[in-house]
Amino acid sequence: MPSKTNDPKRKTWLDIPKNTDFPIQNIPFGVFLTRDDIITIGTRIGDFAIDLGALHQLGYFEGIPLTDDIFLQDTLNDFIADGRKTWRLVRNRISTIFEEGNANLRDNQEHRDRVIFHLDEIEMQLPVQIGDYTDFYSSKEHATNVGKIFRDKDSALMPNWMHMPVAYHGRSSSIIPSGIPVHRPQGQKLPNGATKPILGPSRLVDFELEMAFITTDANELGQPIPVDEAADYIFGLVLFNDWSARDIQKWEYAPLGPFLGKNFASAMSCWIVTLDALEPFKTESPKPEKELLPYLQSSGKRNYDIKLEVSIQPEGKAETLVTRSNFKHMYWNMNQQLAHHTINGCPVNSGDMMGSGTISGPTPDSYGSMMELSWKGSKPVKLDEGGDRKFIEDNDTVIMRGYSEKNGVRIGFGDVSTKLLPIFKKK
Repeated sequence: MPSKTNDPKRKTWLDIPKNTDFPIQNIPFGVFLTRDDIITIGTRIGDFAIDLGALHQLGYFEGIPLTDDIFLQDTLNDFIADGRKTWRLVRNRISTIFEEGNANLRDNQEHRDRVIFHLDEIEMQLPVQIGDYTDFYSSKEHATNVGKIFRDKDSALMPNWMHMPVAYHGRSSSIIPSGIPVHRPQGQKLPNGATKPILGPSRLVDFELEMAFITTDANELGQPIPVDEAADYIFGLVLFNDWSARDIQKWEYAPLGPFLGKNFASAMSCWIVTLDALEPFKTESPKPEKELLPYLQSSGKRNYDIKLEVSIQPEGKAETLVTRSNFKHMYWNMNQQLAHHTINGCPVNSGDMMGSGTISGPTPDSYGSMMELSWKGSKPVKLDEGGDRKFIEDNDTVIMRGYSEKNGVRIGFGDVSTKLLPIFKKK
């Protein structure tokens, strides 16, 4: 256990903001383009991006078995595939290099100029090449709310929901990093009272407040991953906005589930926060309300106390905070999700992404989508500078943030920010 890295008393010689999401205890991983148009794998401390490729070339990872080009790539996939032992060795070494009192890099200006960048000098990239993307549906509160909206309160949850983590396979090609705008999608819809569908832009574009975990190479075809070993194959977590077009989704949903209403865009935060960094914030999962089959029975603290929030910012106006939730509300935890995903022998690869599903809390101000917050448009959400929203309108920016905090240490994810543009029109 990397207790030295998580030590709340640990400080860095870098000048960082007091309440930063990225103290020396975090050390996430990402990919960025430098001021010299060089793409590199890096980490972040405060408002500084650290070029790990340059650090490696300068000999700062001596003694750790790494290939020469491990950090000189445009994705984290190979580094993730090296496994947890390597991740821990690298994070511990970075922590030592930037620890207050360590003069090796601190007092070498030539090396510092090669290694350290201000955030305005870099351009963040998608951190992994996502081979496969699975989206779970694991918040009981969210699933219950959706069931009440579209069915009735007595049959809100489908019979299978309490027995397994329900999920579907999504489209990885439309997953984008924070900061990339998306266009309002179009598709088939069935207007109220109509008997025939029409083609047109979605009028019910929605966000879904989620988190997602990134896996490493885990198993061979036919080999399930035991629930109590699943965490060994999870590299880390990101914030995740799984955009949805509710009117398109409603018409196409039966009998096979999500398709065009979900695959037009999903956005992720750019820094992957490791499970090791989140270790101090582990918490109990909700107690199962039905007896689980043995392969899903997990023991110990398997959830994480991560505070989450979503704001909507109309063009030219201030943000309005519309919801606060917490990752700890998830009924099905990541270990159970990965165990269920592989119980049939499905292989999992480095860089695969597993979305949590919308994260809703128990109160109306903690719901994780506009469909719930506005109750399908019947209760518009008021904006701070006037007006309201039933769903997301053109030129609105949706901003999600998340962090954990304990013993004076805040471990955060930054944000995932996405602007919704009008429907695409060919010039």
